Amino acid sequence: MDFFSLVFVTGNANKLREVKEILSQGGYPIEIDSQRLEIPEIQGTTIEVATDKCRRAAELVGGPCITEDTALCYVALKGLPGPYIKHFMVAVGHEGLNAMLDGFPTRAAEAVCTFAYSAGPGAEPVIFEGRTEGTIVPARGPKVFGWDAVFEPLGTGMTYAEMPADQKNKISHRYKALDKLRTYLQ
Repeated sequence: MDFFSLVFVTGNANKLREVKEILSQGGYPIEIDSQRLEIPEIQGTTIEVATDKCRRAAELVGGPCITEDTALCYVALKGLPGPYIKHFMVAVGHEGLNAMLDGFPTRAAEAVCTFAYSAGPGAEPVIFEGRTEGTIVPARGPKVFGWDAVFEPLGTGMTYAEMPADQKNKISHRYKALDKLRTYLQ
């Protein structure tokens, strides 16, 4: 059986593990290697950021690659922190992510994952987006993977951090985007 090989541009071992687990569910063999590249991120929407990052990555990798951009969008803040969540997380931590919503009437949020795929240098990236609605809650569960401990998907009663990996990998924003990517690659 043939297999498809591509490079996931990330230095995040947790993301790499999740991507491999999710993409291997489809029965179509996809070989994922990773490379950590320092690619400056432009400011913009999640789609603009993902497209630009993937275009630059394809040039550096010299072949097929995927990049990922994750956003956490607060309804009360009209979509912020959005694609800048990584910087907010580093600056204010889990407690600060919660405190940002103090005084607002809603703690509703949406987790957004945008994968971009490029067939190689010069190829226009194709975008795959997944979204999961939820609520920002006080941190629960292991605090080892970004903001997972403060995001509770609607109807689950658990944060991403409290969920077993197989449960999270069936409902997450990352799963929804990767499912679309896997279908495209097949």
